[in-house]
Amino acid sequence: MLEVRALSKRFGGLQAVKAVDLDVRAGSITGLIGPNGAGKTTTFAMIAGFIRPDSGSVRLDGADVTRLRPDRIAARGMVRTFQVTQPFAGLSVAENIRVGAFLRTADAAEATARARAIGTRLGLGAFLDRPAAALTVAGRKRLEVARALATNPKLLLLDEVMAGLNPSEINEIVALIRDVRAGGVTILLIEHIMQAVAALAEQVYVLAEGALIASGTPRDIAGNPAVIEAYLGHGAAARMARHA
Repeated sequence: MLEVRALSKRFGGLQAVKAVDLDVRAGSITGLIGPNGAGKTTTFAMIAGFIRPDSGSVRLDGADVTRLRPDRIAARGMVRTFQVTQPFAGLSVAENIRVGAFLRTADAAEATARARAIGTRLGLGAFLDRPAAALTVAGRKRLEVARALATNPKLLLLDEVMAGLNPSEINEIVALIRDVRAGGVTILLIEHIMQAVAALAEQVYVLAEGALIASGTPRDIAGNPAVIEAYLGHGAAARMARHA
């Protein structure tokens, strides 16, 4: 479904992303991980059209979307969430979700019905008529996903949707993501919580200092020396092997 080839971006003297290749198969959950500053969010932003790459390409269902604006990409079925949630504080939860629904319809009643159905499905039913600003962190994360789902995406890019949540809330979001995939939406996610990645993703890509250093199943990644060193420092893999 998604084909990313040689995607690169430089900010002044910093090579933020270096010729990254990745593929997301239709119907899958794919993870993109790496230590802080690895280039994950910049990669997401380029894929979704928020940052223009210096080189490389992004193809969605075979069509080149590399130079399209985010709204044009969203209209083709690929949308993203943001790590820092920013709901429209002056609107209700349902009205926030309805903003996404207007991508597919100009009919206010239809958009409202869709927003309320999605909000209820994502556990926000009791809060639909309350101000979005009153939601907890976990509630705002659900709202961010709901607003994206209201656009009726084929491919959903989730940027650290579990950041700042407690273990119980993380388990709930893992279940929610599985439900979204079961509903026919393909998912590419950035996440720092490795237990969640292992529980969700069939394929994982690892970035470090802007470059792709590994890819494979969660089990493959967990034992990869290059990944261990990217997270824990030079020599960590050898030290862990000695103590095993």
